[in-house]
Amino acid sequence: MVSDVMLWREKNMSVSIVTVTIGSWMVFETFSYTILSLLSSVLFLPLSIFFLWSNSASILNRPSPPPLPEFHITEAMTKEASKLLRIHLNKLFQVSHDIAMGRDSELFIKVAISQFLVSFIGSLMDFQTLCHTVPTFYERYEVYIDISLLLIYNRAKELYLRFQIWAHPENEKLS
Repeated sequence: MVSDVMLWREKNMSVSIVTVTIGSWMVFETFSYTILSLLSSVLFLPLSIFFLWSNSASILNRPSPPPLPEFHITEAMTKEASKLLRIHLNKLFQVSHDIAMGRDSELFIKVAISQFLVSFIGSLMDFQTLCHTVPTFYERYEVYIDISLLLIYNRAKELYLRFQIWAHPENEKLS
């Protein structure tokens, strides 16, 4: 279970995740790698190994590398992927348009509060620290956090209804 790993109940898995996290942090932060440069290097390594193996096999009278399967993307796969991408992007654009035109003020408030919270929490700590701190903190203070979030939710809902009545006085039956 994820909570067992995050709370160090499964020590081997937790140590493995921390090791990979530290390694990835070193690669990206300390050595200034980007994801594209790392991906390029990782993909170039087997390509160069197979190239050198193929060319040296005939010179050194050694067996050649095993045949590799040919990869092809069919037109049907491309059409299906583009269709799914188009559907999701159109849905995203429609929701964004509704928010921008003022049709969905509740969603706008949710998005604004979510982005503010993510920005605020992100300014306090990096992602790896956040991933290990939040579950521990939540487990320790679960009851208090649930009660507080419920109170905040009810208060935000009440403020939203007041805002709706203020913005549209002809619809006073909202409450």
